[in-house]
Amino acid sequence: MIKLSKKISEISPSMTLAISAKANEMKANGEKVISFGVGEPDFNTPEHIINAAKDALDKGYTKYVAAAGLPALKKAIAKKFKEENGLDYDPSQIVVCNGGKHAIYNALYAVLEEGDEVLIPKPYWLTYPEVVMCCGGVPVYIYATPRHGYKVTAAQIEAMITPRTKMLILNSPCNPTGAVYTEDEIRAIAEVCIKHNIVVLSDEMYEKLIYGGETHFSIAAVSPEMKELTIIVNGVSKSYAMTGWRLGFVAAPKHVAKAIGSFQSHTTSNVNTMTQYAAIAAYEGDQKPMEDMVKAFGERRKKMLEVLDGMKSLGLDYVKPDGAFYVMLLCYNLYGKSYEGVKINGSMDFCDMLISHEKVAATPGICFGDDDGIRLSYALSMEDMLEGLRRIGNFVSKLK
Repeated sequence: MIKLSKKISEISPSMTLAISAKANEMKANGEKVISFGVGEPDFNTPEHIINAAKDALDKGYTKYVAAAGLPALKKAIAKKFKEENGLDYDPSQIVVCNGGKHAIYNALYAVLEEGDEVLIPKPYWLTYPEVVMCCGGVPVYIYATPRHGYKVTAAQIEAMITPRTKMLILNSPCNPTGAVYTEDEIRAIAEVCIKHNIVVLSDEMYEKLIYGGETHFSIAAVSPEMKELTIIVNGVSKSYAMTGWRLGFVAAPKHVAKAIGSFQSHTTSNVNTMTQYAAIAAYEGDQKPMEDMVKAFGERRKKMLEVLDGMKSLGLDYVKPDGAFYVMLLCYNLYGKSYEGVKINGSMDFCDMLISHEKVAATPGICFGDDDGIRLSYALSMEDMLEGLRRIGNFVSKLK
């Protein structure tokens, strides 16, 4: 029998597997399951992007390319940073990776030493702590409370810094809460990071998905000094409805980017070539399809919040999200109540009963380090979203 390594044995299995498996089984049996758990746009990739990949294949662009990415793509990404974020990056500072998760892993592997502490605001995207531990780091959590819009403050961060603190992971707009940090909030956080020489991994994957007049501001734009302490992770998955294409990237100080590029050359090598040509079309082509997608998300968000406002009398609540396509539905007031004699003791129980009795799939908050609620995505059709919310209301109204 092959003995597993200690490092892989310590990776936690996904707590959503049971609910996902149940939802898939029900769908296979022909049942109408409404899924709020989806973490990807329900729109197809725009046609001009798909055609760029087809064209690349037709032209025979099917060979290896530079491990860190096509020069033309890195140039397009650098142009995007300049025009949209006010940041000057040389193409040599950009490494194209196999999706956002791969970019995060590369960045953490390049920076963390064994035992380094990484500050992670919670609720957090569930992959962060697992990757930190894979790279020898120690996750240290900072609670971002609903009262403060699910955002941590500079004072909270500074209070958690120890001699072993190496990095802060900052995710804005945030998965799972939809929180968007303001420029003033980010500048205050940057001041603390500069003071204590803390590296920031800035996950900006949802930067284009912002509503209600808020804007995205990258912490790297605060100052040249902060930029030298920042590794930005971004990609085309969410902004261009390209989740299955698997393309993310890092933008970092030159020596960090060089190290990541060298590491990647020995692990995955380059992202598949036709996807890179598709990404060039995404950044350089027509932006209207994506603008239309964001507009549709904005309309769904508005409607979801209107419906949830009407459900507060049932004991549910939420914090208004300004970005991404998620709402954290607070249901802790219902814990201790029962459905047909079975008591709800937390978000996992809530979601398990919801799928069993109402055929609604959602993600338990405990997966994100916060058991007070469940994550609802509005990356599904308006019709399905409204039907799913109706079912949630029906379920909650039967609790005793």
